[in-house]
Amino acid sequence: MKIELIVVYVPRYTHGHEIDFVPPITGIHLAALTPTCHSVRVIHQQVDPIPYESDADLIALSFFTGFAPEAYRLAMHFKQRGKIVVAGGPHVTFWPEEALRYCDSVVLGEAESIWATLLEDAQNGALKKTYIGQPLPLDNLPMPRYDLLSKNFFVRRVVQATRGCPFLCSFCSVPSINPGFRTRPLQDVLREIQFDDFPHWWQRKIVWFWDDNLTANRRYIKELLSAMIPLKKWWLTQASMDIARDEELLDLMQQSGCIGVFLGIESFGEQSLKSANKAHNKIGDYKQCIEKLHARGIAVMAGLIAGFDGDTPQSIVSMADQLVEIGVDVPFLSILTPFKGAAAYNDFERQGRLIEGRGWQFFNGYNVAFHPQGMSAEQLLQAHRQLWVKAFSPLHVARRLLRSGWRLRLGAALLSLAMNGFYGLKAWRGNLPVDMALRDDTIAACECSLSSTVVRPLP
Repeated sequence: MKIELIVVYVPRYTHGHEIDFVPPITGIHLAALTPTCHSVRVIHQQVDPIPYESDADLIALSFFTGFAPEAYRLAMHFKQRGKIVVAGGPHVTFWPEEALRYCDSVVLGEAESIWATLLEDAQNGALKKTYIGQPLPLDNLPMPRYDLLSKNFFVRRVVQATRGCPFLCSFCSVPSINPGFRTRPLQDVLREIQFDDFPHWWQRKIVWFWDDNLTANRRYIKELLSAMIPLKKWWLTQASMDIARDEELLDLMQQSGCIGVFLGIESFGEQSLKSANKAHNKIGDYKQCIEKLHARGIAVMAGLIAGFDGDTPQSIVSMADQLVEIGVDVPFLSILTPFKGAAAYNDFERQGRLIEGRGWQFFNGYNVAFHPQGMSAEQLLQAHRQLWVKAFSPLHVARRLLRSGWRLRLGAALLSLAMNGFYGLKAWRGNLPVDMALRDDTIAACECSLSSTVVRPLP
């Protein structure tokens, strides 16, 4: 069969962008799991055009909740053209009955255990409606199909060394989607780190770990980083702030070429952190943690979430200055989104705080899908936009670059400059996150044609 794997995406900025820093690993991992008797192509809608006139036999759609309306639009189009359409990903895992209204089959959970079976069934005309993947040990996974990536991704080598996260943050559905915390054999990870068949020097140099919490297993990560030292790569990852208490780990991160770490800071408010179930984050330790990373030349990317109970419009906007004060190099600013599978969704549903009539397009991290405490949904949206504009204003970008840029190693400094320039240029041009209530393009037109229960959470 001819198979096309489409990673669905809807632009979250006014004008979108034709290039992106790094691809998700889903599409190229699923392509690697595809038996060689089939031909396979990967399309990332974020940077690739959709092949509406495709000659593929089977279309596989993977998507997050905020992109569900677009995924259903694509599913309807391809089914009208006689294609077999299957779907998977976080949204489908939690709302399979909804997805089956538009797709022939759905994959729930992780795909490794059932993908080959699904394809065989489809080829034999015996496709089942539902395939439930079981979480397996991560041994002997194939190398991702880097050769199928679009040229429009700046970084091409994405690697997953671990899966899952031991923490239970209230806004996060990872523990539900990827239960437990599993590690891959070191030799398999090192094989992918050493793969160098990429066109540009920085793509051969950079390793982007697609892990939720790479450093959670200390023994494992120290063995991996020790083995990476002679490879002389630059690498980035996501970790928890407790790495600051492990000097040996920090030294190994420096020696093995770490240029950037994403930390889920989330908030500067004690009540907000309690609401997020992130009591392990200590506000008084933020600056010291970042200084320890800067002392080793490592850039700090930090996630901040607006909309926790305890937040106010003023406290949200003030985070722009606080980020500079503690030394964050690149902020990532989102709005609290109650995804199914996370504790926040259950809490808001029980409290009647999900906004009735808001479609899935509002569940994208940049819009408001619930009634905040202490302010209106519109006030939260506007406070987030003010925070975003202020944080990426020329003044704040310059403050960040001048404050810590001189302490960063070359790769980290280039990372900080590129990301601040990228988002700073967006802010300067007024290319802000889209208010989905005002969207009137083909996605919104499609939503109007769908049953209201498709673009709203089902009971």
